[in-house]
Amino acid sequence: MKLSARLVAVAAVLATAACAPQTSGTSSSDKDEKTGTLRVWLFQEVNNKPKERAVDSVLAAFEKAHEDTEVTVEYIPVETRAQRIKAAFNDPESAPDLIEYGNTDTAGYVKDGGLADVTAEFTAWDEAKDTDPTARQSVTVDGKVYGAPYFVGVRALYYRTDVFDELGLDVPESQAELISTAQQIRAARPDMYGIAVGGAYTYGAMPFIWAHGGELATGRTGSYASAIDGADARKGIEAYTSLFGDDNCPAAKCAGMGGNDTVTAFASGKAAMAIGGDFSHAAVEAGKVKGQYAVVPLPGVEPGSIAPAFAGGNNLGVLKSTSHRTLAVDLMKRLASKEAQGELFDAMGFLPTFSDVRQQVAVKEPFVKPFVETLAADTKFVPASPAWAQIDSSLVLPTMFQEIVSGKKDVAAASADAAKKMNEAFGSAG
Repeated sequence: MKLSARLVAVAAVLATAACAPQTSGTSSSDKDEKTGTLRVWLFQEVNNKPKERAVDSVLAAFEKAHEDTEVTVEYIPVETRAQRIKAAFNDPESAPDLIEYGNTDTAGYVKDGGLADVTAEFTAWDEAKDTDPTARQSVTVDGKVYGAPYFVGVRALYYRTDVFDELGLDVPESQAELISTAQQIRAARPDMYGIAVGGAYTYGAMPFIWAHGGELATGRTGSYASAIDGADARKGIEAYTSLFGDDNCPAAKCAGMGGNDTVTAFASGKAAMAIGGDFSHAAVEAGKVKGQYAVVPLPGVEPGSIAPAFAGGNNLGVLKSTSHRTLAVDLMKRLASKEAQGELFDAMGFLPTFSDVRQQVAVKEPFVKPFVETLAADTKFVPASPAWAQIDSSLVLPTMFQEIVSGKKDVAAASADAAKKMNEAFGSAG
């Protein structure tokens, strides 16, 4: 096992990305070699060393189990993943055997013909039965499985315990209470936002839409239609956009904010509340509010309910072009195993995709509890369509929110325009 062989220069990554061709589909390899070098691409994290140690532990056991086999791991920047992976689909000779990919990318990569159908192997895998349903959905397209869930990310409500105590406020138990509480805080403490929100924070806004009974789209792969302009979805949009204004988070400052911006505002003491992920915990702990905050599930419409959250996270997938399919599938299962996901949680704080393992880590680390409760209550996923990547990258939903909070359009007009753009993307994706 050679650590140095695993860390390939980023310059090479960017050079390859710069000349990435358009994807034209990938053919299955007719080889299944049981020895040789297995190439793996994983995402580079902000602090990657703990992840490398967790991965290296799995690789050591894998290489011990497979004689004359070596694994090289390249940690690639998330920002260039689209170019790199699509280029790999077109060039099997230089492509990896196994990749980490964002769970919203599944349908697009399947359409591109890059991922291997591993339904049989996944179904036969004993641990797979404990994968939570939403995580399994994230690797499934048209009933076929194209990978293994690696970790899941979900958001909840961070709030300042000292500010709430100072003002004599109760933790909000409904979205109406959340809005009124935010306004009370802003009135009493005009130096801070009641709750930091962002016009570009799509995944922070979605729970408001879902909690009111709205949906992003209806249908299934190949026949999706936007539902963002439906009556219930509009109620959720109205609730979320009502948080933009001088009585909470001024549109001039907050319309352009994304998820990282809202978490930064909270961590730096500029907001009394924020919608942040389990993956935001380290950043908040490193901020000015350490020891002065707590986390609860984001409330739904009915008092005491939990708003459905977007189940983000990453998956692992075997490329269809691999000439080491059996080895690649085995390594995929080892990296995504219960033991490995537990070690990844210890290293990075990423939540496991197995329900039983999540319960175990929640006992070990109390900060995980509200996120586990959110996952257990209900989670949602984006449409399993290759069109979603286009919808997301072209900022259809952020544009809608920003048009509303800036006063350029009302909810009806902005959501109707967003629905039109979404349907054009769904139609072009086929």
